[in-house]
Amino acid sequence: MLKKEGEIRIPSGCAISGLISKKGNKTCGDKIVKSMTVMHERSNGLGGGFAGYGIYPEFKDLYALHIFYDNTACRHECEKLIGEAFEIEKQSEIPVRETPKITNQPLIWRYFAAPNQERLKESQLDEKEYVARIVIKINKELDGCYVFSSGKNMGVFKAVGFPEDVGEFYRLEEYEGYSWTAHGRYPTNTPGWWGGAHPFALLDYSIVHNGEISSYDANRRFIEMFGYACTLKTDTEVITYIFDYLLRKQGMTLEEAASVIAAPFWSVIDTMPPAEKQKMSFLRNTFGSLLVTGPFSILLGYEGGLLALNDRLKLRSMVCAEKDDMTYFASEECAIRVMEPNPTRIWAPSGGEAVIANLEGGVN
Repeated sequence: MLKKEGEIRIPSGCAISGLISKKGNKTCGDKIVKSMTVMHERSNGLGGGFAGYGIYPEFKDLYALHIFYDNTACRHECEKLIGEAFEIEKQSEIPVRETPKITNQPLIWRYFAAPNQERLKESQLDEKEYVARIVIKINKELDGCYVFSSGKNMGVFKAVGFPEDVGEFYRLEEYEGYSWTAHGRYPTNTPGWWGGAHPFALLDYSIVHNGEISSYDANRRFIEMFGYACTLKTDTEVITYIFDYLLRKQGMTLEEAASVIAAPFWSVIDTMPPAEKQKMSFLRNTFGSLLVTGPFSILLGYEGGLLALNDRLKLRSMVCAEKDDMTYFASEECAIRVMEPNPTRIWAPSGGEAVIANLEGGVN
């Protein structure tokens, strides 16, 4: 008997896509949505989402908090906490387009806010750590509330549904950004729910991921020693926190962080020149619990760039392409060619090789 969708396990499922203009030119959100339509079969309708950077220029100096609420009562509870911790310039429901393909939606709100300066001073924390702790507190302690986006001039939009339907639901054609990432989910070991859809984000970092993390428990136990809390019922969440810890708290470069997450094998390190061998040995020994094992391909979005990374054995697909100032990433070449039919360069990176595309001159 022919098995129906949902009755079989497709371990290589999930689709990811991304684009960035290194000159900072804006791209309409419907372009990244179209790239996901040709990878429809890699998803099963249990999660889709997008992250856009540069989409809130009128509020670029404020944190954009996107929050799911189960009901009005928990919204009021969360807004009380937010109102004490932040100065809110604007708040509203996120505009959506009602569609029968997206159902059981929570309340979806956003807040453009700056930390309350008196509270920030009392905390003796820097601004980003102050915001991160509030986000983690809400997600860990307030039932029915989930902050799913918390960066400046960027936003995550996600839901239970196929990604093209999620894009229509959030009216992404009305947004323009210099960088976009996208995800179509095929959950294998974790539930499909609104909070479990990708991207996962903290501050300006966002992650979309295809694969499974066999090292999840070791990664989670290590990262939770530093104040993070994995509460969202999926392994991908921990990758976002690992990048935040390595880049923001440890001050690593993108290349160094990638060398922790997809660390070279010891046999490869032994062949490196002495200075590089010493550095890589230090990273592996010091941050060995943050080595991510299992098949994965990920896209990290951050303020001013994108990073693509495969696992060391390249057990998940990743294709990259360039044309003029644009760089593209996707699980399949066809998704790139929907965005750019004639790229000047197209290639598949090696296992463990970080591909980084940054804005020229940094963020304005």
